[in-house]
Amino acid sequence: MRVNAEIFAATRIVLQSPVRRRLLLQRPFIVGDLARFLVQVVPAAKRSLRRIRERARAIPDPLLRREALASIEMKSYHVAGAAVLATFLPRPSMHTYIEIVAPLESIYDYLDNLCDRHPSIAPEAFPTLHQAIADACDPQAALRDYYACGPRGEDGGYLRDLVRDVQNRLRRIDGIDALVPFAREAAALYARMQSTVHGEGERRIEACRRLFDERRVAYPHLRWNEFIAATGSQFQVYAPLFALLAGGPERVAPAYHAYFPNIAAVHVLLDSFIDRAEDREHGDLNLVDASDAPEEIVERLAGLAADADAALRRIADPRAHRFALRIMTLFYLSHPKIEREGYTVEADAVLERLERSFAVR
Repeated sequence: MRVNAEIFAATRIVLQSPVRRRLLLQRPFIVGDLARFLVQVVPAAKRSLRRIRERARAIPDPLLRREALASIEMKSYHVAGAAVLATFLPRPSMHTYIEIVAPLESIYDYLDNLCDRHPSIAPEAFPTLHQAIADACDPQAALRDYYACGPRGEDGGYLRDLVRDVQNRLRRIDGIDALVPFAREAAALYARMQSTVHGEGERRIEACRRLFDERRVAYPHLRWNEFIAATGSQFQVYAPLFALLAGGPERVAPAYHAYFPNIAAVHVLLDSFIDRAEDREHGDLNLVDASDAPEEIVERLAGLAADADAALRRIADPRAHRFALRIMTLFYLSHPKIEREGYTVEADAVLERLERSFAVR
């Protein structure tokens, strides 16, 4: 499993690059916070993912097994990143958070792989498959047949077990009812996004624009690709979960609104930024390449991130949330793909713009 290798490779790049070091060191205590993330959170996330991988290996259907294992091996970076806020929780709550985030992120990544790579899954199946995310986030939801509309094949209970794992752990948290409406909203938008971006050719961009038009009034500062990116993030679930564990139900709504849409958009746009070559190879919709003005990605990313950073100062635990934003940005823009795919100049330009924006806010 590559989670340690990718995280530590990115850390070396951060520490060796002047612009990355400057951005990192803008915040007091950030070096100690980074050390705790690397020493405590990343290994715990890896242990949780190892157990999930053992389940995936037992999936009877070869195609479902292939996509489950690929989602773990190729996206283990996602699980460690999703757990970043655990850095700021006391140890018992840290492990609770990781034990929820690891299976939930694994559901997201597995379904994403099925939608992208399984040879016999129709878009009509996407809503039923993605009901697994909404159900996982609601401890009272009944389990169902998530493959009812396809793809065919026996997964040995893998997906239902992941849903059940998340539900069981959420049930033990006081005040969980405060989180459920926001998680449902996030899951519904995510399912709509998945059904929209997997269309054919130009029709999928038109469908994305129509989806954005439904919400344009609420988010006038966004462009269509940025809104679609925001709906594809998981941080608007993970941040309110952290807020609930850290301070109680009253912190859930402010955390959700601080993360959605700006931080959520930055998250998925950064993911798209480093995946451009892979998405071109597979014919997938890339939200950076497909934007109306891809040459403006540096300014748009930096502007969204700077606005998000300002919003995070106004909610509880700003140190934790601002750390998460910086680490997310630094690690995506220090991923080994950056150098491998020739994106170093663009990545450094984004980081230099962010350094200036964060410093003046």
